[in-house]
Amino acid sequence: MTRPATPQPPSAAAAASTGEIAQVLRGLRASMLATGSFSFVLSALLLVPSVYMMQVYDRVLGSRNEMTLAMLTLLAAGLYAVYAALEYLRSAVLQQVSHAIDNKLSSRVFEAAFSDAARSRGGNPSLAMNDLTTVRQFVAGTGLILLFDGPFALVFMAAGFMIDLWLGLFLVGSCIVLLLLLWWSEKRTHAPLQEANKLNARASGYMNNSFRNAEVIQAMGMLPAVQRRWQKMGDQALDLQAETSAAAARITAVTKFVRIFSQSLALGLGALLVLEGRMTGGMMIAASILLGRALSPLEMLIGAWRQIVAARDAQQRLEQLLAVSPPPAQRMTLPAPAGKLTVENVSVAAPGSQLALLRQVSFSAEPGELLAIIGPSGAGKSTVARVLVGVWTPQAGKVRLDGADLATWPREQLAPHIGFLPQDVELFEGTVAENIARLAEPDSQEVVAAAQAAGIHDMVLRLPQGYDTPVGPGGAALSGGQRQRVGLARALYGKPQLLILDEPNANLDDVGENALAAALAGCKARGATVVVVSHRTTLLRLTDKILLMRDGQVAAFGPRDKVLQALNAQQPQGGGAVQAPPQGAAPAAPVAPQGAPSSFVVVQGAQGAAVVPAPVAAGPRLGSPV
Repeated sequence: MTRPATPQPPSAAAAASTGEIAQVLRGLRASMLATGSFSFVLSALLLVPSVYMMQVYDRVLGSRNEMTLAMLTLLAAGLYAVYAALEYLRSAVLQQVSHAIDNKLSSRVFEAAFSDAARSRGGNPSLAMNDLTTVRQFVAGTGLILLFDGPFALVFMAAGFMIDLWLGLFLVGSCIVLLLLLWWSEKRTHAPLQEANKLNARASGYMNNSFRNAEVIQAMGMLPAVQRRWQKMGDQALDLQAETSAAAARITAVTKFVRIFSQSLALGLGALLVLEGRMTGGMMIAASILLGRALSPLEMLIGAWRQIVAARDAQQRLEQLLAVSPPPAQRMTLPAPAGKLTVENVSVAAPGSQLALLRQVSFSAEPGELLAIIGPSGAGKSTVARVLVGVWTPQAGKVRLDGADLATWPREQLAPHIGFLPQDVELFEGTVAENIARLAEPDSQEVVAAAQAAGIHDMVLRLPQGYDTPVGPGGAALSGGQRQRVGLARALYGKPQLLILDEPNANLDDVGENALAAALAGCKARGATVVVVSHRTTLLRLTDKILLMRDGQVAAFGPRDKVLQALNAQQPQGGGAVQAPPQGAAPAAPVAPQGAPSSFVVVQGAQGAAVVPAPVAAGPRLGSPV
């Protein structure tokens, strides 16, 4: 939605756009029209006090007729009752509109916010939900009512012209002055307020990220530095908010002066017209009331303009979020995948960046095969994993599962057939069983089967409440190795046909390594396709294919033995015979061969050696993931 040159209601601006929120608002057009109709009648009924006072002054006091006073009073009371009923109905309709917006958009915004956070890795989904709350509260609150009431100042202007031409012109001039003040308020406060909101969002995101690393911050004495950075962001936002508030306060003060002085001038103008015989004393009092009624909505509109601008900006942000995260198209249900994975010339850039992380990457894996993705740090290994599970969308190329483009699979249909274990395993608030069951209603047999496949059944049984043991956000009640093994069980839940594991043994001891190897062997045996990103050599004996990544490109790909032979051919003479470790061989720590390039080492096995990328740290690790 493009910001208009002159102030207009967010709903009106949205109606001109083609975004999802605009479509929802158009679907609620009948309720909006009813609200507008109520507002028109309510604005007309606000003339009742002026007409009543004018009649009392001009008819009752002149005729001294008590019956006339009684009838006028009864009529005014009835109209006031109608006013109260319509005011209640208008509020009820707006509440229903607010609930309808929430029902139609909350799930959609929730999904889009988390999809955006998954792509950008660091987004704050709660900000989008706060924006939806802002829009919903604006619709149900006084802001939208003021936007409806503002234009009906024309009703009071028309009444002024009916009394006297000069009075009508004075009302028009006073309203024009207030509209100019409204334009001034928009011009002076919009840019600083928008920048302050951005800074507040940055400070909130920085604080949330800091809380996730509270242990490191506390242990290493980083709290003062973190607090200074957060305080700096907050101070910048406060300075801008103070500037905006000061400007708004000045405009509000001028507005009040204009309104109060105009009302006195209207009384003076009425007195002058009475002296000239152009109106009665009752008309003079009514003119003063008319001016107050005409200017009051505009004055309140200026006072609430920051709230209106906040709702408009929230709607714009939501439209942008929903535009980059469109709802999935309705597609025909596909059969359960067998697991044939094909990657065709995939190129990927990080969300919001033009820097290519992957360039023309192609490889394939068959059901029952284990593909190991190796390479030095920054090679693009973890980016490949994110592309394979559909978190990141390729800018070019295709990822196909059983020949179908991964992007064409409905997510809710495909998700049960994919198991994913990221580098940083996070568990959710709930029980161990609920975490293994991916927060769905746990199937006891499937949960136990997944735990047994991951080799954690006995470990879970030793927990205080077994599978019903609650774990906090992030799995705070479990160690790093335990979280990783529970994450592996979650990936194995439901026997998925495609398994993507990113550094699955990063935090595992020997027992965990053996359990992982057994789990992968079991997946291969039942015909699943397994892709493992790893820097450790312990899984090479299970590997069928190797994909060597370097600088975002494929450096080598093929069957394990052929890739290792090709790497061996690059070694200078004297490096010794190189061959793949046999099935069941436990590889020892990597040892650098004499004269070998610094990017590789030779892993000595029971019956030979294998050439793999060189480690960046001591132990059997081969570097850090992307």
